Amino acid sequence: MNTPENPTAPDSETLPTESELALERAEASSRHESLFSERAANIKQSAVRDVFDISLRPGLVSLAGGNPYLSSLPLEKIGQMAHHLIAQEGLTALQYGGGKGTIELRRHICDVMAEEGITDADPENIVVTTGSQSAQDVACKVFCDPGDVVLCEDPTYVGALNTFEAHQIQVESVAMDENGLVPDALRERIAAVTATGKRIKFLYTIPNFNNPSGISLAAERRQEVVDICREANILVLEDNPYGLLKFDGEPYPTLRANNPEDVIYMGSFSKILAPGLRIGWALLPEHLTRRFYLASEAVVLCPPTLNQMLITSYLDGHDWRAQISAYRGLYAERCTAMLSALEELMPAGVHWTTPTGGFFIWVTLPEGIDTYPLLAEAIDDGVVFIPGAAFTPGDEPNNRLRLAFSAIDPEKIHEGIKRLAVVLKRAIDAA
Repeated sequence: MNTPENPTAPDSETLPTESELALERAEASSRHESLFSERAANIKQSAVRDVFDISLRPGLVSLAGGNPYLSSLPLEKIGQMAHHLIAQEGLTALQYGGGKGTIELRRHICDVMAEEGITDADPENIVVTTGSQSAQDVACKVFCDPGDVVLCEDPTYVGALNTFEAHQIQVESVAMDENGLVPDALRERIAAVTATGKRIKFLYTIPNFNNPSGISLAAERRQEVVDICREANILVLEDNPYGLLKFDGEPYPTLRANNPEDVIYMGSFSKILAPGLRIGWALLPEHLTRRFYLASEAVVLCPPTLNQMLITSYLDGHDWRAQISAYRGLYAERCTAMLSALEELMPAGVHWTTPTGGFFIWVTLPEGIDTYPLLAEAIDDGVVFIPGAAFTPGDEPNNRLRLAFSAIDPEKIHEGIKRLAVVLKRAIDAA
């Protein structure tokens, strides 16, 4: 009943029932369905994200998440830096910034890339992005029309595949072997696509410690891959978030180092500092910088100023090279622990890659076994992985899976592999 104190309160008898609300939602959903763009139909929930949500369940050993081990960071020191920034420079740190990113951070990014042999980078040709995922999206906006083709390794990063699909781009995969992208397979794929009359805009590649396979492109193939693409007028998008995490401390040469006019280089602080800061970058050929920058600005207006200033303070006030060296040792130890557990516990017929850096190991089961249905069984047995189908275009069954060692200690790695081995042996015995 309405009261003088609240004369507009509705009577409980006038409130809609749950069934009436459900009917209203269904009617609205039906009306709005026709408003979706064609592009929206291609936007899918990431299989990796689905598994991450599952991984939060108590008792599960997650071999799924490619997360950096943040406990090794100087968190108290970074907290003090953040406090100082807001207290002393808050009017700048909390304000809008430039669309390319702060000049201070772009100069530091040049120092980071110099560790991998890129010594000629101009800060004016760097665009700071909200993670390298954003740089992939901007590249699609700038270079691709619906129906255009991009090439990628098989397998490749699931986030890139989702981005390409959302932009209505045709994705054509190129075979890899234990030495990375196969040049002859690249030539053949380019010829086959070109024969159909389609335009190939770029090759998307993760040459160092590929996600998900952990494989790196052999040194003798690197220039050949760029040369093949240059001859066909195809840009190369080099995604290199793991490049500084080579276990022996001697990074592989980047594709960009010797090919400044034909390679767009994408980097990130997500793996060498913290993914929650959401800061990455693209280093572009000078003639491509303006259009890329304008397209990025049209989406985010400007990358977050506070996060950029915090990273700058970290790079100025902490021995970040030593921090990356510590990461290398930590990830090498965990990789060794996983490889040892696989050798000890896996059933016959199972094979895996042996990475020299990065976060991932790629496991192959006998032909005819689809790893996607095995995920539910693995969860019941207390372990989580990413099925291989997530990392390749199409919906065909896939006999591979990705394991991540970066965010889990060696003892749990052994237990997780022990649980996984039971699942895989059961599947092999039943095949």
